Amino acid sequence: MRQQLLHERRNLLLAGLLVMLIAGILISMNTGKMALHPGEVLNTLFGQGTERQNLVVFKFRLPRIVLAALVGMGMAISGAVLQGLLRNDLADPGMLGINAGSGLMVLLFITLFGLSGLSSAFLLPVMAFVGGLLAALLIYILAYRSRSAPSSTRLVLTGAAINVGLSALTLFLTLKLDNEQYVFAQKWQAGYLWGTEWQYIALLAPWVLILVSYIWYKSLVLNTLNLGTEIATGVGAHVKKEFLGLVLAAVAIASGCVALGGSIVFLGLISPHIARKLVGPDHKLLLPASALIGGIIMVAADTIARTVSFGADIPAGIIVTILSVPYFLYLLMR
Repeated sequence: MRQQLLHERRNLLLAGLLVMLIAGILISMNTGKMALHPGEVLNTLFGQGTERQNLVVFKFRLPRIVLAALVGMGMAISGAVLQGLLRNDLADPGMLGINAGSGLMVLLFITLFGLSGLSSAFLLPVMAFVGGLLAALLIYILAYRSRSAPSSTRLVLTGAAINVGLSALTLFLTLKLDNEQYVFAQKWQAGYLWGTEWQYIALLAPWVLILVSYIWYKSLVLNTLNLGTEIATGVGAHVKKEFLGLVLAAVAIASGCVALGGSIVFLGLISPHIARKLVGPDHKLLLPASALIGGIIMVAADTIARTVSFGADIPAGIIVTILSVPYFLYLLMR
């Protein structure tokens, strides 16, 4: 009876998070420098808007909001998977250097080929995935010790060092860019949602949704791996195969989000922590809760960055960092 009540309570929390995300999207749709009241937004969504309203909603606001939600959900899921696999609460694609590896590859691509053309839209997520994968491989090689699997602590510390090294290399490369590329690179590193055209979103959406579906399908495997290698092996799990598949999926999601949403730090760290407090450690519930929380935070941050005047164009990633740092310090002090 108690278990059933607890299960119902957690399902209600998930439903509440979904309502919060939808409400955040609706508020963001109605908020901006060009005022539109809710009725105008609804009419526009149902095809009854004026030319100006169609331009504001479908050209500027809706693609940016969709991108923010996808990036937030993707980064949160990636963080939840890495924390579960490494059994370390500080594991996060940003802290481990995966974002930095993806960012370095994206920067190299933009420096060499620019951003024009549809080919860039197709190649950027792929290049980001290659960069993130190379960073993950480098971390594993440097943390590896013969006759023993690398510990989660060693992986996290090695990832932090790789993150610093790749960030320094990225900074070095930005000094060689022209003014326009330099401004873009600086904004991108601060978490600038730049891929706000539908052609980019049409690529990122299936990329994120397919990988998230695969990870959620493997949620019971994640629960088993979270118990430790020996126990997981003892109950019959193919540890190496499942670990590799889930790591690749987590790196691919984070890399795709970084390619179009810039380097967002802390989001993949704090979203699973908040979700774990709400719904517990079962990945069947933890993964969707993390995704919803990540989406809520990212949509809220982008709405603030888009509507509040700071005297400059502030990337959403900076707002996420400002909102996340107090919670991160709280985690460190526990």
